[in-house]
Amino acid sequence: METTIDFRLIRQLWMFLAVAEEQHFGRAAKRLNMSQPPLTEQIKVLEQSLNLRLFERSRQGTKLSPAGAAILPAVRQFAGQAERLEQVVREIASGQSGVLRIGAITSSMLDIVPSLLSALRKSYPQVTMLVQEIDTVEGMPSLERGDLDLALVRLDGDEDYGMATMPLTEERLAVALPKDHVQAMESRVKIRALADEQFVMSARQVNPLYFDRLTAICRSHGFSPRVLREVRSIASQIAYVSCGQGVALVPASTQRLAPDNVVFRLLRERIMVRTAALAWNPHRHHPLVDFAVSWLGSRHKVGAAKP
Repeated sequence: METTIDFRLIRQLWMFLAVAEEQHFGRAAKRLNMSQPPLTEQIKVLEQSLNLRLFERSRQGTKLSPAGAAILPAVRQFAGQAERLEQVVREIASGQSGVLRIGAITSSMLDIVPSLLSALRKSYPQVTMLVQEIDTVEGMPSLERGDLDLALVRLDGDEDYGMATMPLTEERLAVALPKDHVQAMESRVKIRALADEQFVMSARQVNPLYFDRLTAICRSHGFSPRVLREVRSIASQIAYVSCGQGVALVPASTQRLAPDNVVFRLLRERIMVRTAALAWNPHRHHPLVDFAVSWLGSRHKVGAAKP
């Protein structure tokens, strides 16, 4: 079925957004570099085509109608996507061959992402790579919307996330302790010895499965962790430990983030956790994603990709 882009509708939606945000036709017209009468006329045409009344007009001013308020979030999302499209077009027009958007949790930005970017630049010197820090919980929705092409997140378990995933790294669990903690004298710490401690944990809202996995590990060893703080990153966990605000169960490699007054001790029990996984949308083909999946898959052998 052949479709065409209704550029008039797109322009009218931009006008609607301007009026909705300015709450004044005159200010919206100035923002759009046009006079007010044509703006008013185009909003009327939009209302007729949608069969909706979008604004309530009175002597006190202009405000959104219930219907206008209902469509505003979707129009704002459209506007953001249009701006991203415009950016891509400008980059391609200037001689660049493509754009890859990568979202990553903090720990992956410290190890996996730099080497991946280096490999991409070597093979695709004209590509533009945009990296942003995300929480695990943001990864899948951003991939589904098309805001990201790749997400490096922490996926502990074999849940069906609706995206293609590939485990990358798995590490032994350690405990971060204040340097003067009694357990800091031990070469390895039994997890049961932490039963009376206050814990700084990665927030459940950031990564529910990982939070539940750590609490389940504690319960399997006879105690429920007393969570004093829930934070958004491993770096924050270590910072709170540094301030004497508890202990933290963290991957062993994050010892490189520790200040002098924090020590890491492996748990005596060999407990492994997945620390990074690659996720991408299999319904959105991107040749640079194919390269990244192949390159990372050849260097990390934790598990097979899951479609």
